[in-house]
Amino acid sequence: MSTVWQQVEVRGICKIPGLPGVRVEALPVFNDGRGSLHELYRSDEIPKEFNPAMACCSWSMAGVTRGPHQHVGQDDYFTFAGPSDFCVYLWDDRSGSAKAAKGWFINTGASAPSRIYVPRGVVHAYRNTGKVPGVVVTVTSLLFKGENRRDPVDEIRHELNPHSPYKPPQS
Repeated sequence: MSTVWQQVEVRGICKIPGLPGVRVEALPVFNDGRGSLHELYRSDEIPKEFNPAMACCSWSMAGVTRGPHQHVGQDDYFTFAGPSDFCVYLWDDRSGSAKAAKGWFINTGASAPSRIYVPRGVVHAYRNTGKVPGVVVTVTSLLFKGENRRDPVDEIRHELNPHSPYKPPQS
């Protein structure tokens, strides 16, 4: 099966037609003589249904792809601010959706900083498309491995299944 891809631009705050619940926001960046301030998270601007429980950050080397994977009960709120660029890939695996037949991609990071809300059931991946390592901040609605890290990870890792229909385009 091949995926039909649709590009989503980072502009203001937008919902993606055909991908309910996902929200893409231009990241507020305030520059001055000292440098810049990036607003990663504000309780008055997050989706009403999102209840954050944990935050983490990951560094990805240039050319590296993380995912695709999805969560059964967890919602993710990503911030892509740099210092590299990324391409985020999304597919809807929820009931009644197009599944892997339709995908969306978002060019983001240093050249288009953004926050992206991804609800449970939406398969997601991202690739560092820049030339330097880049950081991604993730705020989640569940604790990794639950209280005291005693539960299984809430993740379906499609990247480990060679027969998965969820595959980002080759770079």
